[in-house]
Amino acid sequence: MQANRRNDVVVFLATGCFTGFLPRMPGTWGTFAAIPLVILTHSGGPFVEFITASLFLVTAVWLAGKAEVLLGSRDASQIVIDEMFGFVISLLWLPLSLKHLCLGFVFFRFFDIVKPPPIAYLEVKLPGGWSVVLDDALAGVYTNIGLRLLLA
Repeated sequence: MQANRRNDVVVFLATGCFTGFLPRMPGTWGTFAAIPLVILTHSGGPFVEFITASLFLVTAVWLAGKAEVLLGSRDASQIVIDEMFGFVISLLWLPLSLKHLCLGFVFFRFFDIVKPPPIAYLEVKLPGGWSVVLDDALAGVYTNIGLRLLLA
């Protein structure tokens, strides 16, 4: 694959099929774009969820790091694969329902925007794609815990 085509694929995936380029609220659009991934992840049971999330983490970190270079900005707002991964984590090992998707969406966006500690710390202290993805992963963990407490 030529370098330009490979770069186009990296940007396409890192921006959530270009949803990160939509006007206003790219993180919200990216989270919305993750809904099919959440549904797909849940289709195979807990072990498949774990394997899928693990592979997605590695892929998201790599893509986010490459996209930062291609877009010429550290954690460029157009990169939304981190929100996509965070939303997958938000609903990991929870029963999938419309209620859980909606509550998870709202909770995740809240934690991603507010960035309670140590989310903001991770965002600035880690290198490359790790800083882009792990802060949203932690927002996903907070969401998952919040949903478990609320739905218990």
